[in-house]
Parts: sequence; structure tokens; C-alpha cells
Amino acid sequence: MNWGQSIIVAFILFAGFIATLVVVCMRQDISLVSNDYYKDELVYQDQIVRMNNVSQLDQKPIIQKSGAFLSIDFNQLSQIENGKLKLFNPSDPKKDKIFVIKSTDKTQQLIPIDDVAKGMYRARMQWMMNKKEYFIETVVNI
Repeated sequence: MNWGQSIIVAFILFAGFIATLVVVCMRQDISLVSNDYYKDELVYQDQIVRMNNVSQLDQKPIIQKSGAFLSIDFNQLSQIENGKLKLFNPSDPKKDKIFVIKSTDKTQQLIPIDDVAKGMYRARMQWMMNKKEYFIETVVNI
């Protein structure tokens, strides 16, 4: 085999490698954080207002794993009108879970997490209190 044929064979192998790489990359599943990304960005200003409302509180909620439960420690749980806690898994949206936060006279609420898959989650708590909306986000490892 002479130099001309070797160059042609090398070029064909390189082209085959690139074609294979393109096919493999096109078949990969790309999970987005949100399906309605642009719509969510338009209403993000409301989220900023909610986060600013939390910064004005004397005590912020503390969300942490406590054994087989997720613990929410907050001295104003009795004033919550309605609220929810979303466990958001950035790597797999099928693992996301939503829990309802109920008003209680206690300063701690325990949420069972037996059916939650292990991994890193963003605990996103949103609630309404005194006709104001609030939002806080914390990273929790389960």
C-alpha cells in the first residue's frame, strides 16, 4: 500500500468515526430543568419577590434530613395559610416529589421520605403567610 492509499484509508476511518460520534450524540436523552423554560423565566420576577420576602423574616425555615424524615423547623408554622415543599432532583425529573405543608402549633413539621429515592435534591419550599408569598431553596442529600 502506498502513501496515497494510506491517506485515503485514514480519511475514511476518520469520517466513519465522526459519523458514529454524531449518531451516538443525537440519540442521547437531554433532560431539561423545565419543559417550559421561557415561560418560567418570564415569571421569575415573582420568585425574586418571594425570596426577598424570606430575607425580611426574623427566622428562616430550616429544612434538613432527620432520620427517615425531612424536618422543617420554623417558628411561624402556625401562621402558614398554604404551602408546599417540592423535592427537585436535577438529574431525574421522575424522582421529584411534592408535599403539602400544613399549619400547625408546633415549630417543627416532619415529612416521611421513605418512598423518596436516594440522591441530591433541591428542597424548594413555597408558602403564603399574612397575604405574602415566600420561597426558600436548600440542598438536601437523601
